[in-house]
This record gives sequence, structure tokens and C-alpha cells, in this order.
Amino acid sequence: MEAISKKEFIETFPIFSNAADKLISDLLSVSLFQKFPKNLRVYTEGDACNGIAFLLSGEIRVFKSGEAGREITLYEIGKGETCILNASCILSSLTYPANAVSTGPGDMLLILARDFRRLVATYGDMRNFVFTVLSQRLAEVMALVEEIAFGRMDMRLLDYLVEKADHNQLAATHQKIADDLGTSREVVSRLLKDYERKGRISLSRNLIELKTA
Repeated sequence: MEAISKKEFIETFPIFSNAADKLISDLLSVSLFQKFPKNLRVYTEGDACNGIAFLLSGEIRVFKSGEAGREITLYEIGKGETCILNASCILSSLTYPANAVSTGPGDMLLILARDFRRLVATYGDMRNFVFTVLSQRLAEVMALVEEIAFGRMDMRLLDYLVEKADHNQLAATHQKIADDLGTSREVVSRLLKDYERKGRISLSRNLIELKTA
């Protein structure tokens, strides 16, 4: 097990910058440092939540799967974040309602469910953290619901990429594409990552390359 200092923790999770020193000490004292590989299945829908991960690096994709095998990304968790579905399932004693898989290797602090419940019950700053993450993720999921209900944004995005690309390349920020399509940057980023995962595009900084069959 490797330790992480209070300074490193706050640099990674700046939302705790003004939190009580006692909370940070308590949180770190019950945390287990763990490395994880790419394609680690963190949770399968219906699993019990025995702990919660605070990501120090890497990324975890949270998604729902349909009977026909189709998947839809709810959100992705990166450095300095945790999973609100994971937190909710621990605090409500329900099972995990989605799937979670790492998209690359990384490091995390793992807090057991009983310790997480105690931290939330004891410290107001910890409750504020949970509420903040909840509000952020709720906004993303609401955007996703709007996308599904009102417009097949995935097809609109693909048509846009084909139309705007020059020699199968498009130089544009995710925010510019979102503005052009009348949606949010988070929706565009999620859909682009889904297309990249399926091998249809390649992403780099402000550049999208369409893959030809």
C-alpha cells in the first residue's frame, strides 16, 4: 500500500481545499491506495457496493446496457472525481444500477462502504462533496435524457463530422461543435468518445479524424 499526502489529495480533489483538516486526515487514514488496469470491470449492474473509489488518475466509464447489446454512456469519472451512483448505492444500501469499466490504467483511493457512511454522517464538508457531485452528474444525465428524447444527437453529430471534415479531418473544439449543434459540450464529448471507442474516429487535441472502412 502506498500513502498519499494531504497536499497531494487536495491538489487532486480541490473541492476539499477548505475542508476541515480532521476530515482529510480521517479520510486518508481509512483509504486504501490501489492501482487498476485497463478494462477492469469495477461494477456490473446489480452488484453490491462494498466501497467507493476516489480517482487519482485514469478513467472509469459508467454505462447502461440494453438487451440487444447496445450501450449508452451515462458519464465518465476521471482524476479528482468519484462515482455518484456508487455513493448513492452505499448510502441507500441498494445495488449498483449500471456498469462501470476502466478505460485505461490508473490509481485510486478505495474507501470501504462502512467508512464512507461514517464520514458522510460525521462531516458536513463530506456531505457537501456528495451533494456537489450529485448536482453535477444530474445535469449531465438530464442532458443525456434530452438528447435521447428529442433528437438522436449521435446521428446528428456523425452527419456534422462528415459534412465539416476536410480529407477526413476536422479541427474544432468540443464546445464549438456543441454550439453548432445546439447541445452541451458534455454530450458532444461523451458521443465522440463513444465513436472513438467503436473505432470510427480518432481524437487528439482540437482535432478529429474520421476512420474509413
